[in-house]
Amino acid sequence: MSLDALVREGAADSSVIMLGGGMPATELFPRAALTDAFRAAMDDPAAAALQYDWPEGRHGLREWVAARLRGRGADVDHNAVILTAGAQQGISLACQFLLRPGSRVRVSAESYPAALELFRQREVVLAVGTAPADCVYVMDGIDNPYGSASDPDARADLIREGLPLIVDEAYAELDFEGRIPRPLLADARDRVWHVGSVSKTLSPGLRTGWLVPPPHLVGRVRRAKFTTDLQSSTMSQLLVERFLATEDYDAHLVRARSLYARRASVLSTAVRRHLPEWRFLEPAGGFALFLQTDHVSEHPTADQEWLRTATHHGVAFDPGSLFQVQPGSGTLAMRLCFSAADDEHLIEGAKRLRTAWRAYLKA
Repeated sequence: MSLDALVREGAADSSVIMLGGGMPATELFPRAALTDAFRAAMDDPAAAALQYDWPEGRHGLREWVAARLRGRGADVDHNAVILTAGAQQGISLACQFLLRPGSRVRVSAESYPAALELFRQREVVLAVGTAPADCVYVMDGIDNPYGSASDPDARADLIREGLPLIVDEAYAELDFEGRIPRPLLADARDRVWHVGSVSKTLSPGLRTGWLVPPPHLVGRVRRAKFTTDLQSSTMSQLLVERFLATEDYDAHLVRARSLYARRASVLSTAVRRHLPEWRFLEPAGGFALFLQTDHVSEHPTADQEWLRTATHHGVAFDPGSLFQVQPGSGTLAMRLCFSAADDEHLIEGAKRLRTAWRAYLKA
């Protein structure tokens, strides 16, 4: 069974505690506010939510994105913002202009799996560390999978180096302390492709994100967006726009940060107690812990066997190889998400992993 099939099997079994997937907490979804927004959209005589819109998206939502970036120090207006179907489409559009087969894109040794897969599909070379590159993909603010905050010195080095940057801020607003850095866009406007989304903060099902390309390429990117899908969902954009107009988004973020910080502490404590052989960095934000062990296995399917064993014992996770530029290094890793599970399931999940780990080592 493939790794993807194993992940799906675990997700489909209600008896399995799912500590993978990177899902937001369902109790944070603003259901009532979105329901009100939907009803208002359906009562609109013009039925704007059910019609076509422009490729770049609704004016009001683009102005909101631009205003938040201006509030952080970036010189951006709504004309530079292109609304996308989540952050992934923004990354994909940037790749169309920056990467060709054989291009070199620098990434972290562990990074966002969908971005890595996109780069591989485009037949580019993934470079790590200080290796020469044609552009850099960076998760700024809070990274994935570690949940680490950005290093100010590393950010300064990126600015000085002068390469084009694909800057993914998917988790930036979920720093537990609310420390959101000045966007790289503010200091390298001509070469930053800024990517953002409400998938982690409001709802991934809304599929609403944005891309701010370098100014001289906005028109070309808008045309590329048009040829890709004509436009992103009018309905989703309007729901988000109405939510932002009627609710306190920053207060919503405060609640989210508090919940995720507490769950991170619960899972960290449980992992230290029940899985002492596994090490991890304390997350500064985001949804997950990234665990690694010194246990060496040269078997090419070790990741799959470890996930299979864990699922058999009633717990599932995101295999570490999904995040690795060079998977199969011989040591096991896994991402455990605390975001969508309550305290009881986080603790029980760690206990089940302990039992599964003992069984795996004996096999």
